[in-house]
Amino acid sequence: MNSTSDFFAYIYRLRYIERWSLMRNVVKENVAEHSYHVAILTHVLCTIANEIFHKSVQTNEAVSLALFHDVTEVFTGDIPTPVKHQNSDILSSFRKIEEVAADKLFQMIPEELQSIYKPLINDKESSSELRRFVKAADLLDAYLKCLTELSAGNREFGTAKKQIEQSIHAMDMPEVTYFLNHLAPSLEKTLDELTE
Repeated sequence: MNSTSDFFAYIYRLRYIERWSLMRNVVKENVAEHSYHVAILTHVLCTIANEIFHKSVQTNEAVSLALFHDVTEVFTGDIPTPVKHQNSDILSSFRKIEEVAADKLFQMIPEELQSIYKPLINDKESSSELRRFVKAADLLDAYLKCLTELSAGNREFGTAKKQIEQSIHAMDMPEVTYFLNHLAPSLEKTLDELTE
């Protein structure tokens, strides 16, 4: 290999891409933080699937997908959901832009590593079951963000919370229900309440 690759230089720039840009935020969040949280949530959902519901989900592969699930946003920015889903033309155009961004990132990867990173950048090449776990984790992270903001008195996230709850319930995943019943409630506690 004779030349250097800019791939990871771009990945590290995800920390500069802010999320929830159309809404007032008490706690700012960037795409790098979000990707980390989605990876953790993916891990716990897969673990619940395997340990509680006796499934055979490939946890490590799912977590890898989660880490890279929003990587194209280094070029596209974080397009708010209400904008993306305003109508089918906008959504279709955005999906094409994502494909171009994914291809641009893929071209930066040294040839010797491309076979490993291609399914992570272009998740259509990965298992639909694993993508479903990442999608559930992505929604859960958005839901938890809403809880954080509402707990801080920011009513701006009330409608988003309701919409995300509907999307979560529509997925009909027992792993998500388990997480919401057993793990999510403590995320609304203050530090003092957690240490009691």
